[in-house]
Amino acid sequence: MNTKVRVQLSLMMFLEFFIWGGWFVTLGTFLGNTIGADGNQTAMAFSTQSWGAILAPFIVGLIADRYFNAERILGVLHLLGAGLMYMLFQAPDFTTFYPYVLGYMIVYMPTLALVNSISFHQMTNPTKEFSFIRVFGTLGWIVAGVLISYVFHWDSETGIANGMLRNTFLMTAIVSGVLGLFSFTLPKTPPKIDKNDTVSIATILGLDALKLLKDKNFLIFFISSILICIPLAFYYQNTNPFLIEAGMENATAKMALGQLSEILFMLLLPFFFTKYGFKKTIMVAMLTWGMRYLLFAYGNAGELTFLLLLGIALHGICYDFFFVSGQIYTDSKAGDKYKSAAQGLITLATYGIGMLIGFWVAGKITDTFILGDGTHNWERIWIYPAGFAMVVLLLFALLFKNEKIDYNS
Repeated sequence: MNTKVRVQLSLMMFLEFFIWGGWFVTLGTFLGNTIGADGNQTAMAFSTQSWGAILAPFIVGLIADRYFNAERILGVLHLLGAGLMYMLFQAPDFTTFYPYVLGYMIVYMPTLALVNSISFHQMTNPTKEFSFIRVFGTLGWIVAGVLISYVFHWDSETGIANGMLRNTFLMTAIVSGVLGLFSFTLPKTPPKIDKNDTVSIATILGLDALKLLKDKNFLIFFISSILICIPLAFYYQNTNPFLIEAGMENATAKMALGQLSEILFMLLLPFFFTKYGFKKTIMVAMLTWGMRYLLFAYGNAGELTFLLLLGIALHGICYDFFFVSGQIYTDSKAGDKYKSAAQGLITLATYGIGMLIGFWVAGKITDTFILGDGTHNWERIWIYPAGFAMVVLLLFALLFKNEKIDYNS
């Protein structure tokens, strides 16, 4: 891969995740403070991510993989996304907002697979090359948070009171338009499948890999993946409103500590996985999820602010040790024939089913503990995902039997 292509792919990743981090992190705060959405409506908005994840395989599998170059589909989807983001910028209330955010997530979620596909197509050794491209995506997410907090101050008390968080959608619309146009200059990535070949819906959704559930260990992992994503949804949906309500300044930028920790723990994961094995790695991730929510429950923006920052910084362990380890485990169990189908099945279970349930539960619990002045009893709210994560950890520890997994397979 030459320098020009490397720069193109790095910029593509930067813009791709700048777009996601540029509005999704502050979405809960915007909904509650700017357009007056309640917990149930906030859950509906966040659930669009899950619906997008469920529908994404159809767009990629039925269209991008069969009829058009991936870079062209990426360009069209981001140009559509730019238009939908501009409509979100103008939406006066939740009734108007919801159809546009649903439409946006349906066109955005497939782009996550497309940027990977475009990248892999240009690489001779993805194992060594991809991480150096993907890290620019993490940097894009971080830069978006820094701009929102430290440059524009949209998430400050004054900014929120004046409705400035609405500008995150305008910023994202502009960047989405830029990436849409830039995508047409990316290296060509032709369709992978002949359009005349028959591809079943079961294959696209990864359902061909359901036979893996006959393996008891994989079944336990699959169910655990769904269950652990229920408390994970609380983090995405509630953390930014919680930190701002707690009085933390520049909360959006400080949440980017989670992405910085992702980089660190991604580097540590191979050592930990090889030394301690899959089961212990997953258990550490689940334990850390519970610890994070306990830190949120008993921390505040005064003397214990460091507890909140520590809870954010644990994101790298929570995410890398579970999701990346899970992908490795799934790949090792699937065999050559079902590798793609198995990964699709796990994605459907986590980002689809698990988080869809989690966002709904988080909305219900958040509404239950709203106080008379419009603030929330966050200590009570965070206890629920902390307790649930610990229950999932206990069940997994008791039921999953140790087995050796080759990290390098």
